[in-house]
Amino acid sequence: MSFQLHTAIARDGDLAQLVGLRHKHFIFTLQAGGRFESHRGILQHDDLIGKLWGTQVFSHNGSPFFLLQPSLADLLTELPRTTQIMYPKDIGFILVTVGVGPGHKVMEAGTGSGSMTTALAHAVGQSGQVISYEIKPDVQNLARKNLTRFGLASRVDFKLRDIQEGVDETNADSFFLDVPNPYDYTAQVRAALKPGGFLCCLLPTFNQVEKTLYSLHRENFAFIEVCEILLRYYQAEPSKLRPTDRMVAHTGFLVFARRIEPSQDPRGQELAEEIGA
Repeated sequence: MSFQLHTAIARDGDLAQLVGLRHKHFIFTLQAGGRFESHRGILQHDDLIGKLWGTQVFSHNGSPFFLLQPSLADLLTELPRTTQIMYPKDIGFILVTVGVGPGHKVMEAGTGSGSMTTALAHAVGQSGQVISYEIKPDVQNLARKNLTRFGLASRVDFKLRDIQEGVDETNADSFFLDVPNPYDYTAQVRAALKPGGFLCCLLPTFNQVEKTLYSLHRENFAFIEVCEILLRYYQAEPSKLRPTDRMVAHTGFLVFARRIEPSQDPRGQELAEEIGA
């Protein structure tokens, strides 16, 4: 099974998405001899394999669908889960802000159902590595299944451990903390990051952010930023363009910081205070 966006034709083993009326969609893996069934009818996988992505197809009872390759956002929002997942609006901003890219070594603690893990594994490419720590075996097993389904599990090193005990890695490019008490782990994160490396965490409440900020200052992190991402869609009708009725508003506060090396020279104190160290 694979999730790749550079192929023009649907192949056996690809993840596929059928989008029908009112944008109702279904995501599944194409398998030779397989069969797709829904309340809108039946389609044989063999009739879909070999078609161009974007082709319109019809079920046995004439219901129309478009055959598409799911986007990363589609996969993340449809992820099988037992925990709260992160929204694409937050994930995308995180990836750009900390600059995750091919060949990077990225760490996270709090794998959850694997939404952020999936995005990180996709971003680091075949030459990169994601190390993901989780303390609950059942949660980790689900995340591993999700990453396997997307063809990305080989890029992830899953570890079952509380990072309070420390981590095995050093010189990571970035570290994402998805835990309710990141302020208890900033020392462990600092030890794992390369000089100048990024820390990011997502927190729902002011109280958690406040404690985290104190901890970041204590552990010599700097360039600290706090923000939240609000996303509002519009009805894409030229004659009645207006906001949709629902909006994905507050999902959490994003806290970013970078590991710096404090100077022993007193002349550096003014700059350190200015950048929040």
